[in-house]
Amino acid sequence: MKKFEKRIKIAIDSPAAAGAGTVAKKISKYFNLFYLDTGKIYRYLAFLKMNYPKKFGYTFITKKINNIKLKDLNKKVLSNDDIGILASYVAKDNKIRKLVHNFQIKCAYKFPRKYNGSCLDGRDITYKIVPDANFKFFITANVKTRALRRYKELIKLGKKISYQEILNSIKKRDKNDYNRRISPLKKTKDSILINTTNLTKSACFLKIKKIIEKKIKINGNI
Repeated sequence: MKKFEKRIKIAIDSPAAAGAGTVAKKISKYFNLFYLDTGKIYRYLAFLKMNYPKKFGYTFITKKINNIKLKDLNKKVLSNDDIGILASYVAKDNKIRKLVHNFQIKCAYKFPRKYNGSCLDGRDITYKIVPDANFKFFITANVKTRALRRYKELIKLGKKISYQEILNSIKKRDKNDYNRRISPLKKTKDSILINTTNLTKSACFLKIKKIIEKKIKINGNI
């Protein structure tokens, strides 16, 4: 796709296993956007807390965040469900959120010039990190569908876990994400709701792609 006259910013919020990460990656690749899965940062910090409990502190965290590499955020172990639950608790710490938020904002607004813009997905992106995003989406699906997706994903990775365990875990994560005092998960009024319960990955991608392209055409390249 040709370079845009103006850079675009896409913000996506979603509960766990709704398919936001998958579609955000595809959208980012198609429109040549710098992509960041913000939830993986908290998962990475949860991984560090679990493995380096004595070192885990703000100085240690600051150093790690400032030196995050893509390979750090793509560790297979980060898909561990215990890591996901711990990540929800780590995200409640206001000081940690401030450190992570600063990093996320940098990614959203100061991405490499070779990109047409940025695309971030997480829990508070539409109203906290990129409130002036050109496109805002809230991607969700019913909890049983999300649990089944995560179950299949983990089984493929060789994890020995039951569907019921995953379902209980996601319900617990939803409760934490929607009810936390700091930056809770919520749909903003200006976010477009995308329910993926009955959508394939391709259908979801095409739906969002169409919305973006239509607005770009109407507004003369944003």
